[in-house]
Amino acid sequence: MPHAHARRYAHEHALTRTRERRHRLANEAARLMAEGGIRDYHQAKLKAADRLGIHDDASLPRNREIEDALREYQRLFAGESHAAGLRARREAAARALEFLARFDPRLVGTVLDGTADANSPVALHLHADDADAVPRFLAEHAIPAEARSRRLRLDPHRELDAPVWLFSAEDLTFDLTVLPQAVLRQAPLSGVDERPMKRASLAQLRQLLAEDEISAYEAALP
Repeated sequence: MPHAHARRYAHEHALTRTRERRHRLANEAARLMAEGGIRDYHQAKLKAADRLGIHDDASLPRNREIEDALREYQRLFAGESHAAGLRARREAAARALEFLARFDPRLVGTVLDGTADANSPVALHLHADDADAVPRFLAEHAIPAEARSRRLRLDPHRELDAPVWLFSAEDLTFDLTVLPQAVLRQAPLSGVDERPMKRASLAQLRQLLAEDEISAYEAALP
């Protein structure tokens, strides 16, 4: 019995150490992303592990843990400036969703999840079976845009190379990914946690802005 107790204690101690290391790594990766402009979660966690000298795989945090730590870091160290910048991006996103309404647009990415910084683009998914309809629409409105492409996972077994259009407006970068109309029913998988991406319609974004305004008002109360 004493031996079993000792083994259980050693196991629990090892788990506690692993959790502490994961927490330290998540916080350091979040700091690197916030201060160093790193955009890739995998790169951030490996750099954090190298800096802290932690190299066992069990201690590597999940992307979602880093995202949560990044959100907390921004709340603690950026405060009002981060909140103001995020609101400005969300308001600009609402105007873009209205402008691009014919393409069933959805807001995605860091502006939606709340981790956007001063360099984050406003990322939108547009839906059209005629992918050329988007550049034609931009040209009709005299909006110069840069063409790129992006590989997305539609589900665990299918990938898609989607056209992307970048343009600048209101001192912000807008990143438009054009997807087939059928994808509107099921969002592509997130690179953060391999689950369907969070996305918001114009109505949902307006609701989020209203909630942000209420939260800011309540926080300002004495």
